[in-house]
Parts: sequence; structure tokens; C-alpha cells
Amino acid sequence: MKSSRCMLLLVSLIAGTLMAQDAQVTPLMSKDLADFPGKEGLMITVVYPPGSSDPIHRHNAHAFVYVLEGSVVMQVKGGKEITLTPGQSFYEGPNDIHTVGRNASTTKPAKFIVVLLKNKGAPVLLRVNPAAASVSASPKLNSGER
Repeated sequence: MKSSRCMLLLVSLIAGTLMAQDAQVTPLMSKDLADFPGKEGLMITVVYPPGSSDPIHRHNAHAFVYVLEGSVVMQVKGGKEITLTPGQSFYEGPNDIHTVGRNASTTKPAKFIVVLLKNKGAPVLLRVNPAAASVSASPKLNSGER
């Protein structure tokens, strides 16, 4: 009985720590796209605390990422892992599965803006079972150079 209580306490502490590491998402703007009925543009900021990461997911949207602070590691299924720093951007298409999304630092937060072009009212993020992830895609990196 005592070991069960200790295990429950340990699981609670671990869960609390993991929950504290969740990304902080703040909506900035949402706009119906009159030229594209049923579509909307959504702009959000995401702050990854030190050591934070996302579950495997997809957006069912065009997602444009622009890093403001810190560094983030991104990867979509079929692509290579890329570390982005301030001023760099990343693109995910509607069929991409985002396999890696994390703060590259365990000591400093990272902040980025995401602009999503999606179906009006559709969820921003859909978790994907890693075993069911079968879509192939590749990341696109734009360092801002012209």
C-alpha cells in the first residue's frame, strides 16, 4: 500500500512537471478570408519554455512559422530536423505531419509567430498517433535571405 502511494505521488509530480512545460499559445488575430469562402487566417504566438516540446501533430492548414526569440527545432515526416533561430522561418503544408517541434534550449524560452490559413472553425492542432503517421512531406526553410 505504501509503495502504491509513493508511485502515485511520483506520477503526480512527473505529470505536474510535464504540464508546466507545455507551450503557451496566444491568439493575436483571426480574419475570415472573403475571397476564399469557408477559410480563415489565424495568427498566434507560441512560447516554448526551456526544454518544452510538442506531441506529434498536424494542422490541416498552411502554417507559416517565424522565430522571434531563442531557437526551435522543427521537422515534418519525411524531412530533416532543422534548428531555427530568430529571423528564420518554416512552412508546414496541410498534409504534413509535424514530428518534431521543440525548444532547442533547456535553459532559455523560445518564441515564434505562426500564421495559419485553415478552414473556418477547424481546430488549430490535431494530435497524430505516431504509428498511424504515414504522410510523407519535407520541410521548407527560409532564412530570410533574398
